[in-house]
Amino acid sequence: MGFKIRKKGKFEKAKEFATRIKEVHEKAEAVLKKSQEEMRRYADRRRSEIEEYRTGDWVLLSTKDLKYQIKGR
Repeated sequence: MGFKIRKKGKFEKAKEFATRIKEVHEKAEAVLKKSQEEMRRYADRRRSEIEEYRTGDWVLLSTKDLKYQIKGR
């Protein structure tokens, strides 16, 4: 990601602008990576290991969110 300065010429202001934009981009990328790591650590605090089930294991299921219809007469 990013860009490279292609031409070296008499456009010093454009070169300065491109350099400044590149520095800002690198700083923003570093801050976003740091923020991503902090969010990952926060989310992982509440996660637990996944239980593995095999064929034949007995499990309890909740029907709270199950939508079913009872047919009347």
